[in-house]
Amino acid sequence: MFKIRQSKYRHIFCDQPKQELCYTGFRVATATGEQQYIKASAKYWAVAMFGGGGPLVVGRHDRPGRFEDGTSPIVKGHHGSVLDMEWSPFDDSLLATGSEDCNIKLWSIPEDWEPTDENGLGNMAKKGLDFSESMIDLEGHSKKVTLMRFHPTASNTLMSASADHTVKIWDVESGQTVSSLDHELPDLTQDIVWDVRGDTYACSNKDKSIRLVDPRSSEVTAKLEKAHDGVKSVKLCFMGESGKMLSTGSTKQSGRELKVWDLKKLDQPIHSETVDTASGALIPLYDQDTCVLYLCGKGDGIIRLFEFEDKDPFLHKLNDGFRSTIPGKGYCTLPKRGLDIMSCETTRILKLTNKDGIHPLHFTVPRKSDAFQDDIFPPTAAPTPAHTCEEWLKGSSKAPVTMKLDPKSMGSGASAPKAAGKRVSLKTVPMLSKEVESLKAHIGYLEGKLKDAKIDFNPMK
Repeated sequence: MFKIRQSKYRHIFCDQPKQELCYTGFRVATATGEQQYIKASAKYWAVAMFGGGGPLVVGRHDRPGRFEDGTSPIVKGHHGSVLDMEWSPFDDSLLATGSEDCNIKLWSIPEDWEPTDENGLGNMAKKGLDFSESMIDLEGHSKKVTLMRFHPTASNTLMSASADHTVKIWDVESGQTVSSLDHELPDLTQDIVWDVRGDTYACSNKDKSIRLVDPRSSEVTAKLEKAHDGVKSVKLCFMGESGKMLSTGSTKQSGRELKVWDLKKLDQPIHSETVDTASGALIPLYDQDTCVLYLCGKGDGIIRLFEFEDKDPFLHKLNDGFRSTIPGKGYCTLPKRGLDIMSCETTRILKLTNKDGIHPLHFTVPRKSDAFQDDIFPPTAAPTPAHTCEEWLKGSSKAPVTMKLDPKSMGSGASAPKAAGKRVSLKTVPMLSKEVESLKAHIGYLEGKLKDAKIDFNPMK
């Protein structure tokens, strides 16, 4: 007997956004690589610009409009092009950037950051107020930094991959590397992803292998030889806490494909599916709260939707997804805290184009009721770390702290939750050392003044 599979997300849809709701006016950097080219927190988005000194456009989600070169403020401080950037999951204003100059910089975006005004135009009031003072520089890679990922549950813990064929884990507060995968990668890293708890990370390499690594010791715990036969870039994502992992790549005939792997038995995929024959890499964006997979293609305008179920056949196509004639250069999703919950927006994808700016794609489940729909909005990750970097290094393993998305449960009657990531007052070792040197210089100056005035003093008392 034929039976239609039931799904709450079967009719999810997305319309092409109007031009006035897009972010335009900036020239995208020409540097190419394995990165997504765009990243977003619940409050800001960031894109690397074309120009010297590694300029970066940082915009606000609530201020669509046109960026004006020379008028709108930018973030700059690197000596080479910025290749990848990453927002902290616990602080919506904390941004990490990796560059061709081999360094990683961390920035705290000011509260009054407004590249565009309320009319969607370049903010003349902020002209010349570019942001160039980073909080800390992380130095350790010998070649360009290509990829970065913040730890999903531990505070101030960052993972980075470089063209020097290493993957490093950083304690941001101390500014030091806590572990490094040094001699296992023969070629360039194509993707790095944490699992849900941050106890393992997966790494795909140009040698066509996928490695599962213990991040605390940097030991390879499992290796997938030749996960995909083709030469296209291999991208990865863990499917929540199901013990499954998804990879996208290509066949020998250059057809794009996706595979689902059981982490307990990696000898062969438990599901394999050919997608199409387009040339760009497939970027999997997985929503572990709703189990919906958004499959985005670099260089094309199609976003395919699948729902993951932890039983055969594992992936179910929902509908035709989103189709556009405008090709996308990069894609990223917003944290659920930044969505319009009362409009039943379950996901927002920012689509970066080469010449047409950024298109915010609002994926919505059609509902007639104006009430909060708790069946399509399960608890999501909160902007609160489950443990510190030190605790995690000692073996602590915790699931992400979750929060409800119902505005009433947070004591607010607004149309969207206000649980923004708290601004962290980060005091790192290099910052404290710089402060100590400044104080020493000031003390020396005061001692000199006392000597000039012939006032006796004993500095040892």
